[in-house]
Amino acid sequence: MDVTGEELRTATFRKSSFSGSDGGACVEVAQLADGRRLVRDSKQKGTGPVLAFARQEWDAFLKSVRGGEFG
Repeated sequence: MDVTGEELRTATFRKSSFSGSDGGACVEVAQLADGRRLVRDSKQKGTGPVLAFARQEWDAFLKSVRGGEFG
């Protein structure tokens, strides 16, 4: 899934409130206007790769997490 440079520059990434403040292994998520989600590694400080998910893919992922599929 393609993400434009403009979308990356203007995306507002956030970390989970459950993430520690020690700079450990965290992911950051941003939601785009059309519902796509972007995910990146916080340790890369915005310079690493970004994964993009369609709204339906993200919803399926959350449903699986909440259902304990990855537990």
